[in-house]
Amino acid sequence: MAALFGVRVRRLRTAAGLTQAELGQKTHVVSTRITQIERASGAKPTLALARALDAVLDADNLLVDLWPYVYREAFPDWSRKFMGHAEQAVAIREYAAHVVPGLLQTEEYAREVLSVGLTLSSEAQLEERLAARMGRQERLDSADRPALWAVLDEAVLRRPVGGSIIMQGQLERLLRVAAMPNVTVQVLPFAQGAHDVLGGSLTMLALPDGSEVAYTEGAHYGQLVEEPTEVSRFALTYDRLRAAALPPLMSLDMMRSVLEDNRGAKVPSRSERRRLAQEQLQQSGGRQLRGSGGRIPRRRARP
Repeated sequence: MAALFGVRVRRLRTAAGLTQAELGQKTHVVSTRITQIERASGAKPTLALARALDAVLDADNLLVDLWPYVYREAFPDWSRKFMGHAEQAVAIREYAAHVVPGLLQTEEYAREVLSVGLTLSSEAQLEERLAARMGRQERLDSADRPALWAVLDEAVLRRPVGGSIIMQGQLERLLRVAAMPNVTVQVLPFAQGAHDVLGGSLTMLALPDGSEVAYTEGAHYGQLVEEPTEVSRFALTYDRLRAAALPPLMSLDMMRSVLEDNRGAKVPSRSERRRLAQEQLQQSGGRQLRGSGGRIPRRRARP
């Protein structure tokens, strides 16, 4: 697909009477970048560059329409069909066990996540995957934006991917995106214990024709499930996860708490708050708190 894209660019450029240098100047890239695209020899074009080429060459969205097929080549075979479905989905339900879902990642966080893994072979491939992931996020703000429901394992919030600064930006983005009308975010706390999707992630996609598909993913593999009976089983599993997770408002509170922890602010635990309250009451001559929340009078000093 990258070769086909390059052939189309070359034909359109020639028809427009432009040299590679002139096309590069009009699209704000160096001429060697145009050479790489036409020969399919370097990094694949970003969505922004595909749009610029389409506009300059008056391609009537041909290059923009080809671009999704080009960027999928940067991913393993098992994930390409899933991405094709995801681009068309009217509703997306995700459970993330280890990292923030791609649609909600900041660019810095995404770079850290994509930098690891057995399927990554080069820096150029990393840039292709990063551009693809950032491009997919545009759907959340588009006219045909899907409804997104994300259940995040508590580990997702507490794993400092890329360090505290990158994680702080990621948590702030989660809070912003959770306020969007088409997005719901819940947190599944550690206290819920074991569940049916331990060790992996699950995504349910509702397609325009009313059908659903499921996608399960581990560290280095993925499986697209399209058989209706199996999809129904995964849908039930997802509903159980959603029911076990904290309600959206409580989830936002937990995200804010983790963000404060990440900023260096120490948020006392419940037991610490109780101990501090008892000490303050004792110092002020008040009453002591029972462990159950009741009160006991102070002992009077013996004469």
